[in-house]
Amino acid sequence: MKRLYLLISPRILSVKNSIKTADRRQRRRGIMMGSLGLLFWAVMFILSVRVLAYFQSVEVIGDILAHHLLAMVLLTFFSLLIFSHIITALSNLYLSSDLELCHASPAHLEEVFLSRAAYTVVDSSWMVLVFGLPVLMAYGFVYRPGLGFYAALLHMGLATVIIAACIGILVTMLLVSLFPAQRTRDIVMLLSLFVIVCLYLLFRLLRPERLADPDSFFSVMQYISALKSPDSPFLPTHWVGETLWAYLSRSAGKGHLFYGLLLWSTAVALLFVNVWVAGAVYFSGFSKSQEAKRRRSGRRLLDLFTGLVRRPLSGDIASVVDKDIRAFFRDNTQWSQLLLLGALVAVYLYNFSVLPLERSPIRLEFLQNQIAFLNMGLAGFVLSAVSVRFIFPAVSSEGEAFWIVRASPVSMRRFLWSKYALYILPMLVLGEVLIFFTNRLLHVSPFMMVLSTITMFLAVFGVVALAVGLGAVYPNFKCQNIAQVSTGFGGLMYMIYSAVFVALIVVLEAGPVYILFMANARGYAISPLQWGFILSSFAAVLALMALAVYKPMRMGLEALQRYE
Repeated sequence: MKRLYLLISPRILSVKNSIKTADRRQRRRGIMMGSLGLLFWAVMFILSVRVLAYFQSVEVIGDILAHHLLAMVLLTFFSLLIFSHIITALSNLYLSSDLELCHASPAHLEEVFLSRAAYTVVDSSWMVLVFGLPVLMAYGFVYRPGLGFYAALLHMGLATVIIAACIGILVTMLLVSLFPAQRTRDIVMLLSLFVIVCLYLLFRLLRPERLADPDSFFSVMQYISALKSPDSPFLPTHWVGETLWAYLSRSAGKGHLFYGLLLWSTAVALLFVNVWVAGAVYFSGFSKSQEAKRRRSGRRLLDLFTGLVRRPLSGDIASVVDKDIRAFFRDNTQWSQLLLLGALVAVYLYNFSVLPLERSPIRLEFLQNQIAFLNMGLAGFVLSAVSVRFIFPAVSSEGEAFWIVRASPVSMRRFLWSKYALYILPMLVLGEVLIFFTNRLLHVSPFMMVLSTITMFLAVFGVVALAVGLGAVYPNFKCQNIAQVSTGFGGLMYMIYSAVFVALIVVLEAGPVYILFMANARGYAISPLQWGFILSSFAAVLALMALAVYKPMRMGLEALQRYE
């Protein structure tokens, strides 16, 4: 146990030192992040309380809905925990840079494995607290179950995390024993993304909003049967859900003590199985992880694509763009997320195709154009979410080799604008696809089609500039996983600025659009004063867009020139 503590202590000491040595700027960042986290918790808690209170007010099926919702929440988070542990275990158990030192130490193999397993549990489970705890606390607030509920939630939640961690780590060890760790990471990422995309599309195509409308079903029994969640008495989430619901419904008995014992015995048994399997295959898998990657096929196709992209660009910018494209497609964790982006676009368009506009008491032409106007803001937020994942880390993707860029004859200005040139065209295409096809599905007026298309086209320049510029202001050249860059303080600040930028565009255009639309619908002339307001509002939008391009890029350039 002493050597195990020594192996875990670097992480503990690192956290302590980061707290003690934090300067005023870092503390402000921590306070801001903590405040936003508490705000998110509060919003999730309030929304969950309102949903559960509504369920509780519905006779006969209200408790059934709440019970099934609890089962679905637990099963969803349990599945996410397993996937998260599989991905995180690859890094902590096989690909971390300090593993060579750990295996060269006098510590036993089992101690190294358990220390890395503890890292994996901490790194993979904190997100469940962020998303899951407010929902479960809402159940306690609405149903007032007593202290037994919270005690069961604490110990059974810990046991569930251990079970998910053991399953995820066990799967990772078995995969690495068959494939090298680098190849396993690619396979796991592709499979997990494929599964997520399929589940996402399946869930949306099932149209779960129909469950809120019992009139769409022919009978009560048909409606109740449609509420059945994918549950099984052999799943740990079933044991947790039944125990918690027994406390919520005040019917706890000896049978639920059995569920608790069953859950903990499973957790302990899986822990011993993991240690036993680690003794047999862990070190051989770690040895495989030190092998170099094999050269991938498809180089000719990539050469052809980069050649087409380089053709309209100048020499130094073309070189930077060529390098970024090759780095992007060589990393499966990067390009494979395009599958998820495609699913997002498909579901986004599908949502507009199933809108029940004909049921609204508002005149159809007014409602269609109103939704189309609000869709500009919604599409802008979607573009911001895509940008924070793919564009914001563009500067940080240079990694510790950024000194090569600084030492090269390429100026920082051209380097930064080359990043901008790489992403502007794909984002323009994505933005116009979202706006054009949603407007076609809504059958909007020609005026709204032209306005929203032009507005989105110009807004994309600002969204991309904000992502590139703020990514240069908040770079992280030492990150092990480029996907983690967008989850830091800089990514949060980008989402805030981008959301404000999109919201200001919508607010500035709301008044002129209303005046023009009502004048066209009712056939009255627009006064000179109104024309002055319309022109000044659109001029303010253009000025805002120009500022959103100029200011972030200038800030990013100054930050990179000061960077040591």
